[in-house]
Amino acid sequence: MSTDHGLSEPALDPAGAAGPAAPAAPPAPTGNPALLGLPAFLVGGIGLTLYLFGYLPAAAVGTLVPMTLLVSGLGLLVAGVWAIRIGQGAVGAIFTVFATFWLSYGYLVLSLVNDWLKIPAENASAAQGTFLIAWLAVFAVLTLATLRLPLAFTTLFALVTITVALVLVATLNGSTGLLTVAGITAALFCLTAVYIFVDGMTQELGGRARPMGSPLVR
Repeated sequence: MSTDHGLSEPALDPAGAAGPAAPAAPPAPTGNPALLGLPAFLVGGIGLTLYLFGYLPAAAVGTLVPMTLLVSGLGLLVAGVWAIRIGQGAVGAIFTVFATFWLSYGYLVLSLVNDWLKIPAENASAAQGTFLIAWLAVFAVLTLATLRLPLAFTTLFALVTITVALVLVATLNGSTGLLTVAGITAALFCLTAVYIFVDGMTQELGGRARPMGSPLVR
C-alpha cells in the first residue's frame, strides 16, 4: 500500500504499531573447509615424509619450518576457523588440532636449529620425546573419538598416530631404520589425505562422491 506521495507505508509490528521493517539476515557462510585444510596438511606431511626417508638431510631440516609454520599451520588454522563459522564444530576442532601440531612442530625445529631453548645436547632426545609423547596421546584420543566418521578419515588419523609412535621410538633409540618405516606410514597418510581431498573437490565441482568406507562405530 502506498501513500499519495508514492512512498511505501512503514511496516507494522505484531502489535499493529508503525515501525521500521526488520533488516534481512545476512546469508550464512558456506563452503567446504577441507578444500583448504587438506592441501595445507599435505605440504607439511610431504615435507616430513621426505625427511624421514632421508631425502632431506638432517642438516637441512630447517627447510621444514616454512612448510609447517606458514603453510600447514596457518592454512589449517584458517580452515578450522572457517569450519567453526559454518557450524562444523567437529571438523573445526580436527583442523585446529592439526594446525597447532604443525605450528608447534615448526617452532620446535626452529628452536633446535637456533638453540633458542638452550637444551643440552645430551637432553635433546628426551626433549623431542616429550613433545612426541604428548602429541601421540592427542592423536590416539582423536582417532578413538572420531570412529563415527567414514573409514577413510579413521585411516588417516590412525596412520598419523602410527607415524608419530614410530618417530618417537626411533628418536629415543637412535634408529634410522624405524625412521624409514615412519616415512612409509607418513607417505600412506599423505595418500589418504589426497584421496579425501580429490573426493571433496570432485563433489564441489558437481561430480560423484567417492567411497569413503563405513564408520567403525555407528
